[in-house]
Parts: sequence; structure tokens; C-alpha cells
Amino acid sequence: MARKPTTARARVPRAANSVAPVRAVRTRSAPRSAGASETTPYHHGALRDALLEAAERVLERDGLAGLTLRALAREAGVSHAAPTHHFGDLTGLVSELAAIGFRQFNAAMAAAGATATAPTEKAIARATAYVAYAQAHPGMYGVMFRTERLDMSRPSLHEAAEASFAGLAGAIGANRQEQIFEDALSLDQAAAIARAWSLVHGFTMLLLDDRLSDILRRLPDGTSAETLLDAMLRSAIGRSPGC
Repeated sequence: MARKPTTARARVPRAANSVAPVRAVRTRSAPRSAGASETTPYHHGALRDALLEAAERVLERDGLAGLTLRALAREAGVSHAAPTHHFGDLTGLVSELAAIGFRQFNAAMAAAGATATAPTEKAIARATAYVAYAQAHPGMYGVMFRTERLDMSRPSLHEAAEASFAGLAGAIGANRQEQIFEDALSLDQAAAIARAWSLVHGFTMLLLDDRLSDILRRLPDGTSAETLLDAMLRSAIGRSPGC
């Protein structure tokens, strides 16, 4: 969300316009069938997209540690040289995956925000979509915030990450009823942005790591993580309009 976010972990895209409800359950992609051919034909223009789709499957199934160029080639059923030709190295591949993640992430939050009119409801809808995207794509979400594994100078990733930050700044500005210029923040504006991001990102990481189950079991039956998030957001926004 910020230009150079710095959180580790998780294991991630699908259609960004479909946001799953917030819940503490992870899903894993099914592995590619063992009979997949090593010589699967692709049109040249489609091979790059096919490689990225295969990389997502490996990432979701095996985590970042299992995502190598050779593993990607096996998953896609192409020669070992194909991933290197399209992405250069593993950093290039992971950076392109993160760019896809940010674009889908941004679209999911924009679509959710468009369903509400009041600033508070827009903020809550965006935050809920943020968490839901991470739950639906935990591997991709983790890659997006592993800056030590990314090349932020790649145009696709830089633009997508900047758009994510702009979306957050715009949402905070709307709630504060002022225009925020992302390249010239006041300390108060920066504090409001960091506060909002810290709340939602922190909640997301606790949820993905299954660290909220102890709190949830102490609540009345039927209380979900989504309900808890909603209560947190309304409390934070109620105390500080800048959130």
C-alpha cells in the first residue's frame, strides 16, 4: 500500500472484482497434474501470461521458498530457459507477480469503495476488501510486501505500488475532507495514513497467521473476524476523523 511496504511472510491473484468475505481460513491451489507435458505449446504472446499464472499456482501451493525458475518451468510445462527469457531472474519474476497483486488489490478496494457513499462507509468497505484480498491470495499478498525480494524500480511494480499508495491517501483525504498530495504530506496527514494502514495491515497479518483465534473464541458465538474488524474500524474512525 505504501510505496515501499516492509512486511514479511504469507504464502497469493484471481479476479480483483470478486472479494471474498473476511474469515480465518486459507485456501490452496490444486497442484498441476503430474501428466502435464514438458512441451506444452504456447503462442509467443501468451507464454509470458501463462508463466505468471503458473508462478501464482506454485506460490500458493509451495510458498515463496518453493518458487524457483525451474519449478515455474516444470509447472508451466516449458523449457527451463523460458522463465529466464521473459523475466531475467527470480527477482524479476517475483516483482512482476507483485505488480499483478497490487493491481488486483487496488481494483478490489476501488470496487468496494464505490459501493458506499458516506466517507466512513467507504473507508470500512475498502478496509474489508483489503483484508479479504489478502485472505483470498495470501501468497501474493506476502510477496507484495516483501520489499527485500522486489525490484521496485521496475516500471510495472513501481506504478502499481504508487497507485496503491495514492488510493490510500485519497481515502484518508476524503475522510478528512481535504486534498492530500502524495509527494508533499504534512506530518498530520502522514500520521493519519500510517495509522490507518497499520491498523488494517496489522489485523490482516494476525488473521493470516491465525493469531486472532484466541480473541475470537472469547467472543459471543457467531462473532466473525469480519465483525471484529468492523468494530475496530468504527471505533478508530469515531475517535479520530483522520483515520
